[in-house]
Amino acid sequence: MMKVISANLNGIRAAAKKGFFDWMLDESPDVVCIQETKAQLDQLDDPIFSPPGYFRYFFDAEKKGYSGTAIYSKTEPDRVITGLGWNVADTEGRYIQADFGDLSIASLYLPSGSSKDERQLLKMEFLEQITPMLKDMAQNSREYIICGDWNIVHKKIDIKNFNGNKKRSGCLPEERAWLDQLFGDEIGMVDAFRVINQEAEQYTWWSNRGQAWANNTGWRIDYQVISPSLTKQLESTSIYKEQRFSDHAPLIMNYNRSI
Repeated sequence: MMKVISANLNGIRAAAKKGFFDWMLDESPDVVCIQETKAQLDQLDDPIFSPPGYFRYFFDAEKKGYSGTAIYSKTEPDRVITGLGWNVADTEGRYIQADFGDLSIASLYLPSGSSKDERQLLKMEFLEQITPMLKDMAQNSREYIICGDWNIVHKKIDIKNFNGNKKRSGCLPEERAWLDQLFGDEIGMVDAFRVINQEAEQYTWWSNRGQAWANNTGWRIDYQVISPSLTKQLESTSIYKEQRFSDHAPLIMNYNRSI
């Protein structure tokens, strides 16, 4: 059995103070993919950021206190790849991949377009640029698990207030149509969570405004996107909400395989 966790921590140092690494050690996952570390590696010297039994790899944004991805793994990868080859992905530390034999596990932090129109345009360009890479992954002999905050809900079932958010970044028709392509014939990857759980109100992010968390007014924007060949190896899934480490909840997937 292989346990993989995806978690947007909205600041790894803040999440550590809230008990994330204690929880992580209790869960004992094989791989943890983190988004929004919001830190530089030289700021993570405290032993809490190097939990026993894990290798750690970071891809920091050039801008301090912003974005950034990381992978923690019990098994030392054969290699680690950072970046996707274009500006926003690489200068903002948005992609890191660890290879284990014929399996690649990546942490992806897709841009949000909610701050201003220019960022939404950049987000759509990012989707366009990553599309051929994802197509190749779907057809490749390697198997892929792309964990992360994709900053898009897929269907009405994935957001509490669908009608009220259809004109907001993350729920725009063109964004959801792109996920149709991602999980359809055009690209061919698989939404691992929905293979197992088709229930409503399965959210992974809640706004810090108002009573979103208390009222479960959430969005499901965190995914483990997998190669089609991994579908038969899916065992179980859960969204961990007993403790709050950030405005996102960790997404846990168990696979019937090992690395």
